[in-house]
Amino acid sequence: MKQLRTAVLCAFALTMGAGIASAIDEGAAKDADNTARNVVDRSDKALDPLDQGGSESDQTITQEIRKAVVADDTLSVNAHNVKIITRDGVVTLRGPVKSSEEKATIVATAKGTTGVKRVDDQIEVEKNP
Repeated sequence: MKQLRTAVLCAFALTMGAGIASAIDEGAAKDADNTARNVVDRSDKALDPLDQGGSESDQTITQEIRKAVVADDTLSVNAHNVKIITRDGVVTLRGPVKSSEEKATIVATAKGTTGVKRVDDQIEVEKNP
C-alpha cells in the first residue's frame, strides 16, 4: 500500500512538472494568461505580491485600489485579478486584461488613489480577448 501511494505521488509530481514546463513554453507563444504568468513570475525578478510594503499606508493604498477594481462590474475576471503591489507609495500593476480600456481604467484608479506617488504599469493586454 505504501509503495502504491509513493508511485502515485511520483506520477502526479512528474505530470505536474510536465504541465508547468508546458505552460512556460506555451506562455511565450500564447496570449497574455494569468496561469502561465504566475509560473513565470516565480523565477522572475519583478515584484510580486510577496513584495508588498508592510507600512500601513502601503497596505491601505493596495486595499483601496483592489476594492475599486473588484467593485467595477465592467472589468473582466482577469482584470479583477491584476496584481497590485505597493512599496513606499509606488504601485506596481501586473497581469493580463482583456482590453486597453480595462488597462486604462485600472491605471487611472491607481493614479487617483490617495497616497500614490507613482504607478508602474506592467499590465498586458490580450491580443485575442
